[in-house]
Amino acid sequence: AIEENKDSLALVFFSGVQYYTGQFFDLKAISAKAHEIGAYAGFDCAHAAGNIDLQLHDWDVDFACWCTYKYLNSGPGCIGGAFLHEKHANRKEDRLAGWWGHNAETRFDMTQPFEAIPGPFGYRLSNPPVVCTASLLGSLRVIEEAGGIKKLRKKSLLLTEYLEILFHEMIGEEIMILTPSNPKDRGCQLSLFFKRDEVLERVAIAMETAPPICDIRKPNVMRVAPVPLYNSFSDVFNFVSWLKSVSNLGDSKL
Repeated sequence: AIEENKDSLALVFFSGVQYYTGQFFDLKAISAKAHEIGAYAGFDCAHAAGNIDLQLHDWDVDFACWCTYKYLNSGPGCIGGAFLHEKHANRKEDRLAGWWGHNAETRFDMTQPFEAIPGPFGYRLSNPPVVCTASLLGSLRVIEEAGGIKKLRKKSLLLTEYLEILFHEMIGEEIMILTPSNPKDRGCQLSLFFKRDEVLERVAIAMETAPPICDIRKPNVMRVAPVPLYNSFSDVFNFVSWLKSVSNLGDSKL
């Protein structure tokens, strides 16, 4: 698609992990292709941050942004994050100029023109909410204590593969997995496509009164994400057993 539209593209902006299917895209290859035709490469990493071991600088990504309330566990409505490649750190183009993006040493001089802090900090408009910042900091410390994203990613690959294996063994073909089967092409999420709407309806009703907590995208998809920070292999087994029971699908024997 990039090659076909190269004469009209100035920016390639894409998902890091697709929210609906859970597919993880090759950010390095997409960035390289965008640069080949003279375009910038940016990514929405809302479903990738805290889920994938992102190497945005090494992949030559120009910029990226993300929320922190998903896999970074900061809480609903919390602050977002942004990445800007260091090669763009001192760009002088017009931008939304904010108090907190101005050079801290001259901020109170009230001088013109706007003197941006190099890098992504130069794009800040106002001070971040203190409570939200503290919430995010607490979560990041927990992630660090758990071994960091590299260790969590290793566990995540095993958890989701275990989920996929159990799903095929215990549920059968009435529900199809939309997410790529290659572990390198996905995060922790598996998106389940229910071939019969009434089956998903039964599952949704059962989920109102008992765990687990999953996300349903009507008319026929459920997103399941065993998060390595706080989910276990027992959780995965219990989920598939529960799904089999409430959906009335699969073999009668575990």
